[in-house]
Amino acid sequence: MGGNEERQLQGPLAGVRVLDLGQIYAGGYAGFLLAEAGADVIKVEPPAGENLRRRGAVGGGAYPFAILNAGKRGIVVDLKAAEGRAVFLGLVRHCDVLLENFAPGTMERLGLGEKALLDANERLVYGSASGYGKEGPYRHLPAMDLTVQAMAGVMSTTGFPDSPPVKAGPAIADFLAGVHIYGAIVTALYQRERTGRGQAVEVTMQEATFPSLMSALGLLLSGGKSKDERVWRTGNRHSGYAEAPYNTFRAADGYIAILSVTDAHWHALAALVGGPGLAADERFATLKGRVDRMEEVDALVAGWTATRTRDEIAAALQQARVPHAPVRELPEVAADPNLWGRGMLRTQDHPELGQITVAHSPLIFASTRRGPLTPSPALGEHTREVLAEVLGYSNEQLDELHGKGVI
Repeated sequence: MGGNEERQLQGPLAGVRVLDLGQIYAGGYAGFLLAEAGADVIKVEPPAGENLRRRGAVGGGAYPFAILNAGKRGIVVDLKAAEGRAVFLGLVRHCDVLLENFAPGTMERLGLGEKALLDANERLVYGSASGYGKEGPYRHLPAMDLTVQAMAGVMSTTGFPDSPPVKAGPAIADFLAGVHIYGAIVTALYQRERTGRGQAVEVTMQEATFPSLMSALGLLLSGGKSKDERVWRTGNRHSGYAEAPYNTFRAADGYIAILSVTDAHWHALAALVGGPGLAADERFATLKGRVDRMEEVDALVAGWTATRTRDEIAAALQQARVPHAPVRELPEVAADPNLWGRGMLRTQDHPELGQITVAHSPLIFASTRRGPLTPSPALGEHTREVLAEVLGYSNEQLDELHGKGVI
């Protein structure tokens, strides 16, 4: 099984073989989660490499590829060539899962659509992710994280009311789709254990993102209205205007997020901010009262935080058991002692990038320890190994395919 063999054998998906045609983030992340769960993930790339690998020439573009393809074996197969498709279908017959996130219709144009794949292997779980789905009026629209954030309502709810819409900083549509297609694949594998048959499963970035708008949707679909009916952007306030305080506040050395989910949270916070008098003030005693006086509540809290450091505020709020967190910059996040202490982050000596910080899957299985991650494969690194192991190809056959540019 190549790299990570000892660790994978302990994982819940040990023995599952995956053909990973994933590209960039959504498909790449789903394949990474499968590999981290113990599956033998074979990343299939065209002769020039997948798009994310080619980004390596630009800034930090090589780092995401290294993270999302750790623990996988890498092969090259030209799916545009007839002999390449024959090689690929041969692999399909010996695999449990095929994962791809091409634009709808791409696999069909290659002669590798759902029917052809399931005819080749009735036990195959064929997982596909796309922007808007294989069917529906948006089928042909181009879809990247930015465009889906725009279409799905993320941008209209991100930013401040008096500013233009902005995207969320993280690539949330891509990674939400990646998590969902992983879940769909594993669910279908479970059903296959009961029925003996595989099936196609599908996830769209738009549909995977939609539920994350729940707070704003609650306000809209229940008949409520935004404070400013022109926009639904609430800055750092609750997107459904359903909590107060719920905001970020300036400290003497940065910003800190503070919220009160319960009346008890507010009473404890109010005692710190304004003493017993504010804690007993009936105007703010209920959630409705605080929401109705949101500007005043935020101003009171902001006046208290402005003269204190983040650490001083955090210490007081921790003692009072009020939900809070410092607004950290990326260097602080990358050095987070919890992420390092739990083993989510670790260093790796990468053959191309040198020593880098890599991340494990957030999914933790009691049967599987977090061991070292095998570096992402070089382009086509395991082609000969995989085709010899899975399909029994001889060196002569491999040389011939390589000479034709098929592998």
